[in-house]
Amino acid sequence: MARVAIVGVGAIGGVLAALLNVAGRHQVVLCTRRPIRNLTVETPEGLVTVHARNLTDPSLAGPVEWVFVATKTYDAKGAAAWLPSLCQHSAPVAIVQNGVEHRERFAEYVNPELIVPVIIDCPVERRDSGIVRQRGIAKMQLEAGGQGSECAQLFEGSNAKVELTNDFLTAAWRKLCINSAGALSALTGKPSGVLKDEAMGSIALELVGESVAVGRAEGAQLDDGTAERVLAGYRAQPPDSINSMLADRLAGRQMEIDARNGVIVRKGERHGIQTPFNRMTVALLQTLSEVR
Repeated sequence: MARVAIVGVGAIGGVLAALLNVAGRHQVVLCTRRPIRNLTVETPEGLVTVHARNLTDPSLAGPVEWVFVATKTYDAKGAAAWLPSLCQHSAPVAIVQNGVEHRERFAEYVNPELIVPVIIDCPVERRDSGIVRQRGIAKMQLEAGGQGSECAQLFEGSNAKVELTNDFLTAAWRKLCINSAGALSALTGKPSGVLKDEAMGSIALELVGESVAVGRAEGAQLDDGTAERVLAGYRAQPPDSINSMLADRLAGRQMEIDARNGVIVRKGERHGIQTPFNRMTVALLQTLSEVR
């Protein structure tokens, strides 16, 4: 049994809590800004009512054996407020966030050797009622060996599909390629079905093509068919699927612009790679955020 804290219990944090509950051998602590009365997750296998302690004050937290950070990428400082109390005994910190800068984002708050980057792919939405709807299986990728393997063991007995990889860099950029095209839903205010349109599909290919070029410059092994596979994946989703960026825009929340498209522009500049489609996407999303 392990004492596990989840910092940030939105859609992804809710799924993590449900998976750890299903595993059945952990003490889970939910670390949130506001109290959670009930956390219920509609999984493909049925309804899971999460049994966990809920804290809203970092000063009341005690040491745990694992910490999962599932906040938005722009709230690293807020999430870090919990770490001194939770990591008193040097607990590893699994960063379950978008983007390719998991370690960089938290390096100033925790010993980098304790950071475990996690990629998660899970179609999930949090409803206004507080119920989390998980539309498909949760798939996670972690670095093989050491803490990555220990983290994977926490989910044994759950329905999560956990893969250990020797090339986390490529896995992270592959996910970023998917996320970069997802910005089109946020721009149009429409779910994934919008990418079935030929014109929108062409723009998606350009966005992902730029992501591939920058990712390769960073050392990721991305092949020439990446963009086409990403578009095909979106078109295979239920047309009413809503990604997290669109969900944030519809709810009037801050969007993860920098972690999903801005990082492609930033790293592209460093390598001398032009990224006009991602650059325009960032500018438009930032303008939408300001208009709110």
